[in-house]
Amino acid sequence: MSNAEVRGRFIWHELLTTDTAAAAGFYQKVVSWRSQPSNMPGYTIFMAGGVQVGGLMALPAETSGAPAHWLVYAGTPDVDATVRQAESLGARVWKSATDIPNVGRFAVLADPQGATFAVFTPSGPPPAAPSTPMGGFSWHELATTDVAAALRFYGELFGWRKGVGHDMGAMGVYQLFEHGGSAVGGMCNTQGPQTPPSWLSYVQVPDAARAVSAAKAAGGRLLHGPTEVPGGSWIALFLDPQGGAFAVQEMPSAKAATPAAAPAKPAAAKPAAAPPPPKQATPPPAKKAAAASAAPRKAAKKAPKKKPAAKKSAAKKPARKKAKKAAKKAARKAPKRAAKKAARRRR
Repeated sequence: MSNAEVRGRFIWHELLTTDTAAAAGFYQKVVSWRSQPSNMPGYTIFMAGGVQVGGLMALPAETSGAPAHWLVYAGTPDVDATVRQAESLGARVWKSATDIPNVGRFAVLADPQGATFAVFTPSGPPPAAPSTPMGGFSWHELATTDVAAALRFYGELFGWRKGVGHDMGAMGVYQLFEHGGSAVGGMCNTQGPQTPPSWLSYVQVPDAARAVSAAKAAGGRLLHGPTEVPGGSWIALFLDPQGGAFAVQEMPSAKAATPAAAPAKPAAAKPAAAPPPPKQATPPPAKKAAAASAAPRKAAKKAPKKKPAAKKSAAKKPARKKAKKAAKKAARKAPKRAAKKAARRRR
């Protein structure tokens, strides 16, 4: 692989936080990472199995007052050239290009809408494209004030291409972007002026619901989910105890997976500030039908038992017939009785 092929790849993820020890313990419980020291003082490596997936460090002194946050690193074959190009496209430089001995060169920027990201050129051959192991980063989402402008900016800088767009109604279009022919992330509108533009990274987990329970128990705050998105994935969005935003993604099972029409990535994922969908106020059709069929039976049980009018009249018919029969019999006998009485008188 040539160094040019690193362009536009999400190559590293770094958590800058106010309490590194607490953060390390939290992520170990939620996404099963383990941490190990690096060759750089004060810098910790997050491991998913035997794979390095991210870094952990204290917020630098110059960022005093800034909240804890995850920083995404995109690869480039030339950091300095990329910084110059980004500035010409309207980006701002937060940290000028700097060397990390035996590691590479990086710079921190803010895109024209204000979302912070980093660019990185490895000092040696670039690492192989990750296969997203369990515990690795599987999706990247940009919340921005101008999706179309952001797509143009990152397209110029990293060669990302516009993918499928998903209409989210009042929230606007969730726009997928592709790298190397595959969807690697999405862009969506920020949810109001109080939500600044930012990047959100998703960690692959075996069970999103279990991650939610673990995060709550460890002091994290659930923002949204778990919820199913197009393609069959389940996602959930959080703030860690120090305020760093992140998300998890449970990949679809073989049975739940759908054809390529809907990506397996969280294409319709809502941004962190989005509220959960409203609870269902009425029962689903199956339950409605069951309730409807049960109602007449209950009413019939409660209603007082009455004999139908037809049965009453039917019950009176035999009595009438019996009375008529007796009357006819009496009428036939009446002349005979009268004749017998007359004969007695003659005697």
